[in-house]
Amino acid sequence: MVKSAFDHVRHWVFDLDNTLYSPAVRLFDQIEVRMVKFVMDTVGVDESEANDLRLDYWKTYGTTLAGLMREHGVDPDPYLHSVHDIDFTVLSEDPYLASLISQLPGRKIVYTNGSAPYAENVLKARGLSGIFDAVYGVEHADFQPKPERGAFERVFGRDGTDTRTAAMFEDDPRNLAAPHAMGMRTVHVADDAIDAPHIQYHTPDLAAFLARLT
Repeated sequence: MVKSAFDHVRHWVFDLDNTLYSPAVRLFDQIEVRMVKFVMDTVGVDESEANDLRLDYWKTYGTTLAGLMREHGVDPDPYLHSVHDIDFTVLSEDPYLASLISQLPGRKIVYTNGSAPYAENVLKARGLSGIFDAVYGVEHADFQPKPERGAFERVFGRDGTDTRTAAMFEDDPRNLAAPHAMGMRTVHVADDAIDAPHIQYHTPDLAAFLARLT
Protein backbone atom coordinates (compact mmCIF):
# COMPACT_ATOMS: atom_id res chain seq x y z
CA MET A 1 0.00 0.00 0.00
CA VAL A 2 1.29 3.45 -0.95
CA LYS A 3 -0.29 5.09 2.09
CA SER A 4 1.54 2.88 4.58
CA ALA A 5 4.88 3.80 2.96
CA PHE A 6 4.23 7.42 3.93
CA ASP A 7 2.79 6.87 7.41
CA HIS A 8 6.05 8.01 9.01
CA VAL A 9 6.32 11.22 6.98
CA ARG A 10 5.98 14.47 8.91
CA HIS A 11 8.01 16.77 6.63
CA TRP A 12 6.56 17.32 3.14
CA VAL A 13 8.77 19.09 0.59
CA PHE A 14 7.32 20.27 -2.72
CA ASP A 15 9.13 21.61 -5.74
CA LEU A 16 7.28 24.44 -7.48
CA ASP A 17 7.51 24.61 -11.28
CA ASN A 18 5.73 21.82 -13.14
CA THR A 19 5.00 20.18 -9.78
CA LEU A 20 2.45 22.39 -8.05
CA TYR A 21 0.97 23.27 -11.43
CA SER A 22 0.65 21.32 -14.66
CA PRO A 23 3.36 21.81 -17.29
CA ALA A 24 0.48 22.05 -19.77
CA VAL A 25 0.03 25.71 -18.81
CA ARG A 26 3.56 26.34 -20.13
CA LEU A 27 4.39 28.93 -17.48
CA PHE A 28 8.07 28.06 -17.60
CA ASP A 29 8.13 28.80 -21.33
CA GLN A 30 7.79 32.47 -20.42
CA ILE A 31 10.75 32.20 -18.07
CA GLU A 32 12.88 30.48 -20.69
CA VAL A 33 12.26 33.34 -23.14
CA ARG A 34 13.40 35.83 -20.54
CA MET A 35 16.43 33.67 -19.68
CA VAL A 36 17.53 33.69 -23.30
CA LYS A 37 17.14 37.48 -23.47
CA PHE A 38 19.16 37.90 -20.28
CA VAL A 39 21.96 35.69 -21.63
CA MET A 40 21.96 37.60 -24.92
CA ASP A 41 22.29 40.94 -23.15
CA THR A 42 24.83 39.74 -20.58
CA VAL A 43 27.13 37.58 -22.67
CA GLY A 44 26.70 39.42 -25.96
CA VAL A 45 25.63 36.51 -28.16
CA ASP A 46 22.76 35.97 -30.57
CA GLU A 47 19.50 34.24 -29.66
CA SER A 48 20.54 30.80 -30.87
CA GLU A 49 23.82 30.77 -28.97
CA ALA A 50 22.15 32.21 -25.89
CA ASN A 51 19.62 29.38 -25.89
CA ASP A 52 22.44 26.84 -26.29
CA LEU A 53 24.24 28.39 -23.32
CA ARG A 54 21.04 28.38 -21.26
CA LEU A 55 20.63 24.66 -21.81
CA ASP A 56 24.32 23.87 -21.35
CA TYR A 57 24.47 25.74 -18.04
CA TRP A 58 21.30 24.00 -16.85
CA LYS A 59 22.75 20.58 -17.67
CA THR A 60 26.21 21.34 -16.28
CA TYR A 61 25.48 23.44 -13.21
CA GLY A 62 21.88 22.61 -12.31
CA THR A 63 20.47 25.99 -13.33
CA THR A 64 21.18 28.64 -15.95
CA LEU A 65 21.79 31.10 -13.12
CA ALA A 66 24.48 28.93 -11.56
CA GLY A 67 26.28 28.79 -14.89
CA LEU A 68 26.05 32.55 -15.38
CA MET A 69 27.38 33.14 -11.88
CA ARG A 70 30.32 30.77 -12.32
CA GLU A 71 31.21 31.60 -15.90
CA HIS A 72 30.38 35.31 -16.04
CA GLY A 73 30.17 36.55 -12.44
CA VAL A 74 26.50 37.51 -12.81
CA ASP A 75 24.72 39.14 -9.84
CA PRO A 76 21.82 36.77 -9.11
CA ASP A 77 19.32 39.38 -7.90
CA PRO A 78 18.79 41.27 -11.20
CA TYR A 79 18.65 37.94 -13.02
CA LEU A 80 15.97 36.50 -10.75
CA HIS A 81 13.92 39.69 -10.94
CA SER A 82 14.15 39.78 -14.74
CA VAL A 83 13.35 36.16 -15.58
CA HIS A 84 10.43 35.98 -13.15
CA ASP A 85 8.70 39.11 -14.49
CA ILE A 86 6.02 37.07 -16.25
CA ASP A 87 2.25 36.69 -16.65
CA PHE A 88 0.79 34.54 -13.85
CA THR A 89 -2.79 34.74 -15.11
CA VAL A 90 -2.26 31.52 -17.10
CA LEU A 91 -2.46 29.72 -13.75
CA SER A 92 -5.78 28.86 -12.12
CA GLU A 93 -6.74 28.22 -8.52
CA ASP A 94 -6.93 24.60 -7.39
CA PRO A 95 -8.95 24.31 -4.17
CA TYR A 96 -8.88 20.51 -4.34
CA LEU A 97 -5.09 20.40 -4.33
CA ALA A 98 -5.03 23.02 -1.58
CA SER A 99 -7.33 20.85 0.54
CA LEU A 100 -5.21 17.73 0.02
CA ILE A 101 -1.96 19.46 0.93
CA SER A 102 -3.58 21.00 3.99
CA GLN A 103 -4.60 17.54 5.21
CA LEU A 104 -1.04 16.19 5.19
CA PRO A 105 0.21 15.63 8.75
CA GLY A 106 3.20 17.66 9.82
CA ARG A 107 5.24 20.47 8.27
CA LYS A 108 4.84 21.40 4.61
CA ILE A 109 7.30 23.53 2.63
CA VAL A 110 8.01 24.63 -0.92
CA TYR A 111 11.61 24.50 -2.18
CA THR A 112 12.35 25.85 -5.65
CA ASN A 113 15.39 26.75 -7.73
CA GLY A 114 13.52 29.96 -8.49
CA SER A 115 13.25 32.81 -6.02
CA ALA A 116 10.94 32.82 -3.02
CA PRO A 117 9.03 35.95 -4.20
CA TYR A 118 8.41 34.24 -7.53
CA ALA A 119 7.19 31.13 -5.71
CA GLU A 120 4.81 33.24 -3.64
CA ASN A 121 3.34 34.68 -6.84
CA VAL A 122 2.78 31.19 -8.24
CA LEU A 123 1.19 29.99 -5.00
CA LYS A 124 -1.13 33.00 -4.93
CA ALA A 125 -2.26 32.36 -8.50
CA ARG A 126 -2.87 28.70 -7.69
CA GLY A 127 -4.85 29.44 -4.55
CA LEU A 128 -2.18 27.75 -2.44
CA SER A 129 -1.09 30.71 -0.32
CA GLY A 130 -1.10 30.16 3.40
CA ILE A 131 -1.10 26.36 3.38
CA PHE A 132 2.70 25.96 3.52
CA ASP A 133 4.74 26.53 6.63
CA ALA A 134 7.62 28.05 4.64
CA VAL A 135 8.70 28.85 1.09
CA TYR A 136 12.36 28.55 0.15
CA GLY A 137 14.06 29.77 -3.01
CA VAL A 138 17.54 29.40 -4.40
CA GLU A 139 18.58 32.43 -2.34
CA HIS A 140 18.03 30.37 0.82
CA ALA A 141 20.63 27.88 -0.41
CA ASP A 142 23.12 30.74 -0.98
CA PHE A 143 22.34 30.40 -4.71
CA GLN A 144 23.62 26.84 -4.82
CA PRO A 145 20.99 24.99 -6.89
CA LYS A 146 19.33 21.65 -6.75
CA PRO A 147 20.44 18.93 -7.58
CA GLU A 148 23.57 19.62 -5.49
CA ARG A 149 23.33 17.95 -2.11
CA GLY A 150 24.75 21.00 -0.40
CA ALA A 151 21.75 23.02 -1.56
CA PHE A 152 19.34 20.60 0.09
CA GLU A 153 21.43 20.54 3.24
CA ARG A 154 21.35 24.33 3.50
CA VAL A 155 17.58 24.58 3.04
CA PHE A 156 16.74 21.58 5.22
CA GLY A 157 19.11 22.88 7.87
CA ARG A 158 17.34 26.25 7.85
CA ASP A 159 13.95 24.59 8.12
CA GLY A 160 14.82 21.84 10.58
CA THR A 161 13.73 19.14 8.14
CA ASP A 162 14.25 15.63 9.44
CA THR A 163 14.99 13.78 6.22
CA ARG A 164 14.30 10.43 7.88
CA THR A 165 10.65 11.44 8.19
CA ALA A 166 10.38 13.45 4.97
CA ALA A 167 9.11 13.15 1.41
CA MET A 168 10.08 15.10 -1.70
CA PHE A 169 7.81 15.80 -4.69
CA GLU A 170 9.69 16.95 -7.78
CA ASP A 171 9.34 17.01 -11.58
CA ASP A 172 13.09 16.95 -12.37
CA PRO A 173 14.41 13.44 -11.66
CA ARG A 174 17.93 14.79 -11.05
CA ASN A 175 16.63 16.65 -8.03
CA LEU A 176 15.46 13.48 -6.30
CA ALA A 177 18.89 11.83 -6.07
CA ALA A 178 20.12 13.79 -3.04
CA PRO A 179 16.81 13.54 -1.13
CA HIS A 180 16.81 9.78 -1.67
CA ALA A 181 20.39 9.51 -0.44
CA MET A 182 19.35 11.53 2.62
CA GLY A 183 16.64 9.01 3.50
CA MET A 184 13.58 10.74 2.09
CA ARG A 185 10.63 9.23 0.25
CA THR A 186 10.89 10.41 -3.37
CA VAL A 187 8.01 11.05 -5.75
CA HIS A 188 8.59 11.96 -9.38
CA VAL A 189 5.75 14.17 -10.66
CA ALA A 190 5.75 13.98 -14.45
CA ASP A 191 3.87 12.51 -17.38
CA ASP A 192 6.53 9.89 -18.11
CA ALA A 193 7.92 7.51 -15.51
CA ILE A 194 11.67 7.03 -15.22
CA ASP A 195 13.25 3.85 -13.92
CA ALA A 196 15.96 4.93 -11.51
CA PRO A 197 16.98 3.65 -8.07
CA HIS A 198 16.50 7.08 -6.47
CA ILE A 199 12.89 7.38 -7.68
CA GLN A 200 10.57 5.40 -5.44
CA TYR A 201 7.20 6.58 -6.74
CA HIS A 202 5.88 8.23 -9.86
CA THR A 203 2.68 10.10 -10.61
CA PRO A 204 1.45 12.18 -13.54
CA ASP A 205 -1.13 13.75 -11.21
CA LEU A 206 -0.01 15.20 -7.88
CA ALA A 207 -3.54 15.59 -6.52
CA ALA A 208 -4.45 11.99 -7.34
CA PHE A 209 -1.31 10.76 -5.57
CA LEU A 210 -1.94 12.88 -2.47
CA ALA A 211 -5.53 11.65 -2.35
CA ARG A 212 -4.16 8.14 -1.87
CA LEU A 213 -2.24 9.38 1.17
CA THR A 214 -4.99 11.38 2.84
